[in-house]
Amino acid sequence: MEWVVVLVAVSLVVGAFAQSVTGLGFSLIAAPAMLALLGPRDGVAIIVVLAALASLIPLTHQWRHIGFRDAGSLLVPTLLATPVVVAALAGMDTAVVAVGAGIAVLIGVFLLARGASWTWFRGLPGAVGAGIASAVLNVVGGVGGPPVGMFAANAGWSPDHSRATLQFFFLVQNLVTALVIGFVAPQWWMLAGVLAGTALGALAVGRIPVAAARVAVLVVAALGGASLVVANV
Repeated sequence: MEWVVVLVAVSLVVGAFAQSVTGLGFSLIAAPAMLALLGPRDGVAIIVVLAALASLIPLTHQWRHIGFRDAGSLLVPTLLATPVVVAALAGMDTAVVAVGAGIAVLIGVFLLARGASWTWFRGLPGAVGAGIASAVLNVVGGVGGPPVGMFAANAGWSPDHSRATLQFFFLVQNLVTALVIGFVAPQWWMLAGVLAGTALGALAVGRIPVAAARVAVLVVAALGGASLVVANV
């Protein structure tokens, strides 16, 4: 069990670093280890609380770049879907849902990496689809980032706009998810891991080229999709 604790601590630092630099990645990196340590219920409940913190801290100096309209188009379907998803999945085995979602994310990331671009995915239908998918994944495994990251990459947002808008989206989403599924307080060393990773990420923000930032978002989304498949097969 000690090695799992070490893995969780490392994943919290790395996840918070990725979140600070790209606007997403905390839950995608930290959730698998946290779920292995605490199980799905408490693991998800703590991850969403820590994810909200990992988004809040960078926003203290990134908030001027938030695209509130873009964030709102994603948040409205996400927040409306979250309690519905919680009720619908109550008592159910969510492994099949998680594997299917992970495969869909991997396919989408592959197509985006190959240069695919979908006009419909940039507008309201794409935002609604990404928002609902994010709500499902956040409830199932605390990893709501991949669909929203794919939406941002397909929309061609600038790194500053993407980073701040995604931080704001995940802050609100994870706070609401924590309220819906039940608040569980993280331990002090978990909070310390988030703070350490965020501090390191703050040093790297702005030094990463546009192309590299887009690749980083897609890589993190792919890791999240793969983790959903591997953890549930």
